[in-house]
Amino acid sequence: MSVHEISSGIVARAEGLDRNTKRTVFAAALGTVFEWYDFFIYGSLAAFFSTLFFPKGNETAALLAALATFGAGFVLRPFGAIVFGRLGDLVGRKKTFLVTMLVMGLATAAIGLLPTYESIGWAAPALLVALRLLQGLAVGGEFGGAVTYVAEHADHNHRGLTTSWIQITATLGLFLSLLVIVLCRSSMSPEAFASWGWRLPFVGSIVLLVLSLYIRLKLHESPVFQEMKAQGKGSKNPIAETLGDSRNLRLIMVAIFGVVAGQAVIWYTGHFYSLYFMTTTLKMTHDQANFYLLIALTLGTPFFLFFGWLSDRIGRKWIVVTGCALSAFLIMPLFQALGTYGNPTLAEFRAKTSVTLAGNDCDHDQSFVGQLFSPQATTDCQKAKALLTARAVPYTVKTDAEPLRVQVNGGEAKSYNEAELLAALTATGLPDPKAPVQPNGPAVIGILFCLVFLATMVYGPLGALLVELFPVRIRYSGVSVALQLGNGWIGGFAPFVATAVVIATGNIFGGLWYTVAFAGLTAVIGALLLPETRGRDLNS
Repeated sequence: MSVHEISSGIVARAEGLDRNTKRTVFAAALGTVFEWYDFFIYGSLAAFFSTLFFPKGNETAALLAALATFGAGFVLRPFGAIVFGRLGDLVGRKKTFLVTMLVMGLATAAIGLLPTYESIGWAAPALLVALRLLQGLAVGGEFGGAVTYVAEHADHNHRGLTTSWIQITATLGLFLSLLVIVLCRSSMSPEAFASWGWRLPFVGSIVLLVLSLYIRLKLHESPVFQEMKAQGKGSKNPIAETLGDSRNLRLIMVAIFGVVAGQAVIWYTGHFYSLYFMTTTLKMTHDQANFYLLIALTLGTPFFLFFGWLSDRIGRKWIVVTGCALSAFLIMPLFQALGTYGNPTLAEFRAKTSVTLAGNDCDHDQSFVGQLFSPQATTDCQKAKALLTARAVPYTVKTDAEPLRVQVNGGEAKSYNEAELLAALTATGLPDPKAPVQPNGPAVIGILFCLVFLATMVYGPLGALLVELFPVRIRYSGVSVALQLGNGWIGGFAPFVATAVVIATGNIFGGLWYTVAFAGLTAVIGALLLPETRGRDLNS
């Protein structure tokens, strides 16, 4: 099948939608784009936030704290799914995601008004975490509602393509957040952006909130929901029926581990961890990394629609399973290639350099919690690890009874001295941190496109698959809980876990095993337990 035939098929399917369905899809998708923008604008600036809302003294610990705060937005997503899922199944899809949008918009604008750590100390990150939790609560009920609402308006022949417009919204929200950041940074000096310019993307979201509310107020309730209520078939306690019924609970678990977990780690690794990796590990400028990712997103985003369309023709299950399996095999080599082409000079240095840290303080604060809540390096080993991680220098750690010693390339082990260690690394070719990075742009874009493509493969058919998986009585609750447990607690912490593993091990690729493991596990469970749902009656 040619590219022209594929694109013609997608267009023909879209033209087959009636006017009311197109209007419904547009309104629901546009509102969800804006809501994802609100949620992801922090993620796009997480590395930048580490310098604003956390104490100075350990760059790697501050970054880890900023990423954990990004992950905090995912903690309450399952609870948002429970709260708003119940409302959606009791009072309606439309009213519920109007409330979630209002909560999200106000929390986002409030982040733009927060004082920094320099002004109010630890109250600043505490308030930031609280607002991220509110955002997570809101998005926990938004996405499941939007995809359920759209699916219940679509006919079964177009359901995959129709719901893929909702699947595309997360990437479009990220794209919009990156674009706004690029425009803000390019319109002012770096000093102005660091001082006050970073607030504009957050405060400006009020405009998007008003527009989104206006559009969604014009929508009508889902016809499937209205028919269910008219026939008196609605659930009186959707959450109890969702989580308390063994059959429905099994559906939740199959949905999480047979499709959502893999989708989540693949999406967040390709879209967010790649951004952190380029800026913090490969030392690209934020403008370089944002530009490359924007191009990759532009090239890759249409494939969400393609795989949604394809799932209407051949089924949903095996597209998702194949995408997870491919990701399990390809994520590691893709990031290794990104390391090579993203900073060739650093890659050459890393290939010929090894550092060993050995000492009696190298067993202190090695846990994720220890790293997160020790924002300042206090021991010599912590200081050495922070220095090496900040410069992407590979190292191994050994614990013994002696004071800390450092060994470079198998040479003589010497007592730790920062100046001497830097001098030794510079002599072996460590790039000057102030020297501009010269990436191989086309290769970087190609690698990022591959990461985005893998995400489209598992995410494009996901909305239709989940909506078809759950009965109408508990659909909003079931879809939302499955999505948010998988995305919130498994996928959302992928950047944090990956970064923490890098700091603990000194291997810049070590954290990717988290993604590889969940992608592989999902492929196996999905192949064995996930049913094919294409064409199911949504009124049942």
